[in-house]
Amino acid sequence: MFLEQVSVEFSEYFIIMQVDQAGWHTSKDLGIPKNIRLIYQPAYSPELNPVEHIWEELRENYFYNRSYKSLDNVMQDLCDGLIELESDSEHLRSMTYFPHLRIVA
Repeated sequence: MFLEQVSVEFSEYFIIMQVDQAGWHTSKDLGIPKNIRLIYQPAYSPELNPVEHIWEELRENYFYNRSYKSLDNVMQDLCDGLIELESDSEHLRSMTYFPHLRIVA
C-alpha cells in the first residue's frame, strides 16, 4: 500500500527508493509500481541508509536518557527535533547526502 501511495502522490516522477533486504522488501508478493525501482542496500549496512543517521541524531539529542509520561510528549520531542533538523540544511545534508544518492546534472 505504501509503494502504491508514493506512486500516486509522485506520479509525474520516476522514483528510485533505497531499501534494506528485509523480507517484506524482497517478497515475491510485493507489488512495485511502474514508476518505482527499488535499490537494495547490502545486508547489515544501515549506515548506507540516510534515514538511519537522522534517527541516530534524534535519539542522541532528543531522546537520550529520557522517560516520558505520555505518547504526546514523545511526539512533541520528535516533532521539535525534526523541525530543528529541517531548519539546519547543512547539518541535514551532511548526514544524508551520500554520493550514491546524488542526482547527476
